[in-house]
Amino acid sequence: MSDVFILDACALVALLQKEDGAEIVKGLYTKAVADEIALKMNRLNLLEVYYGCLREYGKEKTDELFKKITESPIQVISEFSDAVFEEAGRLKATYRISLADSVALAEACVHNGTLVTSDHHEFDVIEQNESIHFLWIR
Repeated sequence: MSDVFILDACALVALLQKEDGAEIVKGLYTKAVADEIALKMNRLNLLEVYYGCLREYGKEKTDELFKKITESPIQVISEFSDAVFEEAGRLKATYRISLADSVALAEACVHNGTLVTSDHHEFDVIEQNESIHFLWIR
């Protein structure tokens, strides 16, 4: 298993809302605090969580929550490297997945990391056909 873990939106949501699989994400979070692993998330995937929180909790609570996230050991990737751009495009064109999912997958590929997710409906076929590592939280 890799020392780099890429969170997709559902993994962070599971942690924040204490859903099934939250304990796996919390374990990774704890290892990131101890500098045992790198825990990363693309800003586009973080946006998915942000707008969901805005709908659910409103601006004030969302801003408080996101201040904690930005101060956490989760490294937010704010720029698209050329490698991520091209790999996300290839994955989206090949598998017809959402743009955000293609970006999370591309980050895992480029960083030689493991994608942390519960999205079997999107990623099962990709796991069978690509050499991308997955950590399924449920």
